[in-house]
Amino acid sequence: MNRINSEPLWIKPVLLIFTIAFMGVFIFIPLISIFIQAFDSGVGAYFKALSNPDIFAAIRLTLVTALVCVPINTFFGVLLAWAITKFNFKGKNILITLIEIPFAISPVIAGLLFIFLFGSFGWFGHWLMAHNVKIVFAVPGIFIATAFVTFPFVARELIPLMQEMGKDDEEAAMTLGANGLQTFFRITLPNIKWGLLYGVVLTNARAMGEFGAVAVVSGLIRGVTTTMPLYIDILYGEYLFRAAFAVASLLTLLALVTLIAKTIIEHFIAEQRKSAEV
Repeated sequence: MNRINSEPLWIKPVLLIFTIAFMGVFIFIPLISIFIQAFDSGVGAYFKALSNPDIFAAIRLTLVTALVCVPINTFFGVLLAWAITKFNFKGKNILITLIEIPFAISPVIAGLLFIFLFGSFGWFGHWLMAHNVKIVFAVPGIFIATAFVTFPFVARELIPLMQEMGKDDEEAAMTLGANGLQTFFRITLPNIKWGLLYGVVLTNARAMGEFGAVAVVSGLIRGVTTTMPLYIDILYGEYLFRAAFAVASLLTLLALVTLIAKTIIEHFIAEQRKSAEV
């Protein structure tokens, strides 16, 4: 019976060969080529390209955007996950669906939505202009667009984790006299820390690499509203390939660091689940 149901011996090596070949063509070779092109003219030329003031401004804006959006989405992601998993209320399923909206619509459409809201002819445009407040084609618009597209990551990671945990530990702590904040910081947070960090890492990766929504609201003002992905596109469009690949290599390096952090956190999450099952 086992002989009949067993797969042919050639299946495993063939699948492995095709998988490695696919990853080599579509992942490893493109990644390696980015660094080869970036350092093609030498290390000195590489760092000279990165020392351009507009490139430095793009790098700084990318990092600042991540520093602003990640804490905001972490805070509201935890609040949403807590509300959805710990309380029952009307419209709960609708709220869960709404969390997925940034994934369901194109980032370009998301950018256009903020143009319609905060642009000079948008719903709030006249009021903003009257009070000399600029959102679109300025840094605040980049923050808002990035926060929108990265909003679901923390909540999506925490909701299934907190549902799996249940309410027993929190209820036991409250029975012993702990208040809501004490219960959260001493019971809930230690139990969700790895899932929370996982969501934070994903949020940070998307915030640094976002292109579509940011491109629409930024206005592509050099040195002011161009993040690293936007400036790479500008440089490549102007045939400044050396500078484009230099910035691309730096953004790729940040992505690889994020990937390593993601892998480490996944390991700790797996270990935590194993210890919980014992």
